[in-house]
Amino acid sequence: MKFSSKAQKCGLSPMRKFHPYAVAAKAAGKKIYHLNIGQPDIATPPAFFEAVKNFTEPVLEYAPSPGIPAMVKAVQDYYGRLDVSLAESDILITTGGSEALQILFNCILDDGDEVIIPEPFYPNYNTFIKTAGGSIRPLSTTPEEGYFYADRSRIEALINDKTRAMVVTNPGNPTGMVLTPEQLRMIADVAREHDIFVIGDEVYREFVYGGEALATLASFPDAADNVVVIDSVSKRFSACGARIGALISRNKELMSHAMKYCQARLSVATLDQVASAALYSVPSDYFNVTREEYKRRRDTVVEGLKKIPGVVCECPKGAFYLMAKLPVDNADTFQQWLLTDFSDNGETVMFAPGESFYATPGRGVDEIRIAYVLKEEDLARAVDLLAKGIEAYNKR
Repeated sequence: MKFSSKAQKCGLSPMRKFHPYAVAAKAAGKKIYHLNIGQPDIATPPAFFEAVKNFTEPVLEYAPSPGIPAMVKAVQDYYGRLDVSLAESDILITTGGSEALQILFNCILDDGDEVIIPEPFYPNYNTFIKTAGGSIRPLSTTPEEGYFYADRSRIEALINDKTRAMVVTNPGNPTGMVLTPEQLRMIADVAREHDIFVIGDEVYREFVYGGEALATLASFPDAADNVVVIDSVSKRFSACGARIGALISRNKELMSHAMKYCQARLSVATLDQVASAALYSVPSDYFNVTREEYKRRRDTVVEGLKKIPGVVCECPKGAFYLMAKLPVDNADTFQQWLLTDFSDNGETVMFAPGESFYATPGRGVDEIRIAYVLKEEDLARAVDLLAKGIEAYNKR
């Protein structure tokens, strides 16, 4: 049997590929602290479930391909509160931010095209870009400089005749990097001047911890044809299972092409859209409380990591992830060993090994991503297990 070269170029998710080992560890009686997947334990706002209960239509029909009007309007009004004016035609509702990315890359990439992305990056970008025929041209960063990349000369040095776009994840997954308004302006200017797309993956927008105002690349009307924003209810409202996202752009030609894919997949789940639209009525206090909770969790993890000899990490400014460099030879091997050979009082820990967050071969081998989505006491214990695991692993 023959399989496509595009599929063969793709790898398994570093967040999920150790699942079989975790299943075996749990079957053996181990308790696992999961720092590997960004699945918040914050309660989804009740408005979501109330909207489902109040749904009274006698037939669960196909939704319109661009999204149900209530969901499109909810996104439109949300951006209006950010002083961004969008037409209904600038918004396409998708099955999570993931489908928005898949549709986008299929619209803008041909075989051999390149997308500039600061590394480390969200690993699924690799899969979406490769299956559209493109490749990632990495903008390298280091743990020692806090994964900084917002430097015009470094960005422009990577642009060539194959460059079609740059992806900016702000706030950053996996690094927690938050760009300043001036840095966002510079990146939008680079995209406009070089006639490429700049893709703002902004699904963690509310989770910034330095008092910054909420920011979006869509704030620059002069770069409207170049800017694409990816959004989602998953992390903002702790509704990952709803699988509702949005592809947003004022570029009419792009959105016309994207509509072809939206019509081909027919529609996004109707009930999930109805319920997700209701989430946008949640008062701002919800975000204030949630933001403070994540900030406490972040501080707990960073404080614990700073006590482990040889660990290099910067305090993230946003989202709910951080990257850390560990004093181990290989984070993949270390993770497998933690699940198969290690336990402390019947407990162990999972993280996402860092190599798959890089496009540059050999980078990230000794790095990990931590999602600080557990309660503070669980995070403290997880970091303690990580410290004990590193010590035991290096004594083997």
